Amino acid sequence: MKNNNYYAIIMAGGVGSRFWPVSTTEFPKQFHDMLGTGETLIQKTFSRLSKLIPSENILVLTNEKYNDLVLEQLPSIQPNQVVLEPAMRNTAPCILYASMKIKKENPDALLIVAPSDHWIEDETAFVQNVQQSFDYCTSNNALMTLGIQPTFPNTGFGYIEFDKLDINPIKKVKQFREKPDYETAKSFLASGNFLWNGGIFIWSVSSVLEAFATFQPEMNALFVSGFESYNTIAEKEFIAQNYPLAENISIDYAILEKASNVYVLPATFDWNDLGTWGSLHEKLDKDFNNNAVVNATVILENASNNIIRTEGKKLVVVDGLDDFIIVDKTDTLLIYPKSKEQEIKGIVSKLQ
Repeated sequence: MKNNNYYAIIMAGGVGSRFWPVSTTEFPKQFHDMLGTGETLIQKTFSRLSKLIPSENILVLTNEKYNDLVLEQLPSIQPNQVVLEPAMRNTAPCILYASMKIKKENPDALLIVAPSDHWIEDETAFVQNVQQSFDYCTSNNALMTLGIQPTFPNTGFGYIEFDKLDINPIKKVKQFREKPDYETAKSFLASGNFLWNGGIFIWSVSSVLEAFATFQPEMNALFVSGFESYNTIAEKEFIAQNYPLAENISIDYAILEKASNVYVLPATFDWNDLGTWGSLHEKLDKDFNNNAVVNATVILENASNNIIRTEGKKLVVVDGLDDFIIVDKTDTLLIYPKSKEQEIKGIVSKLQ
């Protein structure tokens, strides 16, 4: 039975520019069916969270321009469950805003903050991990995160370090570490007490708001000043006027790297952040030469390790390419080395 004190905040405001040209400012990756499953990433996320959390207690945080997309793709939610940011201000202000809305409705709430664009196949294990975290946060003043077991020395993720000697299933976080270089990432894996920071957080609404009051008093005061307006018709005007005044800062920098009551549960589910074409390549079915093909008809000669995606089953003939991204979308064709995929974001900014 679902617990009425359980809430979720789905973070759905990102642009996903490294998935250009499929992901665009007008239609970001969370609203696409990136893996050809018949459901978009945000639909999968909502469905996964709904296994434990009442659907009416799931809020979607997004930019104003994606309001219609969210309501179209998640027809079971009400318009007031879509929390709109009038300005891009990173994760701390929007989490604080949504948390205050939840507190006003239910001061005993426990909530999970989850990105809208991650891929998790073992949803049973995910629900078990979240339930274990909720149970811990019920009886402890804890800011929790689900740490992802690293499978290779990834330089594109931040890491969470915990005490090697901690034998408890839920471990006290020693420190958050920035995205490392390759050698440092290898040393993290070798030491065995580092996890990827997947950006999934669990806490009670009282614990997170106490942390904001302690570590971000100015931002906290800004949002507290509108508390009476939350969940009323006056909320929209207050947020329009005051939200852009909030500092542009992530929840990691604002709270988690400062607090002493941060804990991590090493996740038991598989996870992929689907941040790049290469990460998508990992999750797709591949041929005997490790080529992944989405929505295309292909003739491949001397071609390996590529990801090929088109619209409308277009015929693609490739000879002599290894480790490339080939994406055809309407009036754009991308042919790019997978080894340089992090640079796609820079190309998009030049185009804009």
